[in-house]
Amino acid sequence: MSEREAAMTAERPVPTFESEATEGRKLCIICSKGSLDMAYPGLILANAALGEGVETHLFFTFWGFEIITEKTMDHLQFTPVANPATHMPTAVSGLPGMQAMATRMMRQKIAALDVPEVREMLGMIRESGGHLWACRMSADMNDLQMEDLYEGVEDIISASDFIEISAGAQTLFI
Repeated sequence: MSEREAAMTAERPVPTFESEATEGRKLCIICSKGSLDMAYPGLILANAALGEGVETHLFFTFWGFEIITEKTMDHLQFTPVANPATHMPTAVSGLPGMQAMATRMMRQKIAALDVPEVREMLGMIRESGGHLWACRMSADMNDLQMEDLYEGVEDIISASDFIEISAGAQTLFI
């Protein structure tokens, strides 16, 4: 075995987290995009934070509402058009059927990693004590009520309400 191979297979250090390090910490994640590839970053970060004992709040606004709307949450798509990470020319990524194919491939890759689907991730976040909030303005723009949303959403709140909730928190905008 080469030195490089030995280094790659060597045990990697795993960080240890003291309970005092996360005590009193708060993370707020603003989810503003509703595509399949943009749903997972916020959900995975929330799940990780909750696993470390960090108080966690997710605020779904604008297109991020797709993640928590019952009608759309199980059908999020991945759009390869103009996405440089696909390494595909726009002329190719825009062909009919490419979005469906790209979405299917992404879902397969996510499943192969044993990452739960969006609905299940939301459930895990709620079961772990995470908070899901819907944006009042986005709900009004889309003519949506609480009954249109995922059952784990606590309430539809204003931006001002979320500012109060997020006081003192580390805030991420996705």
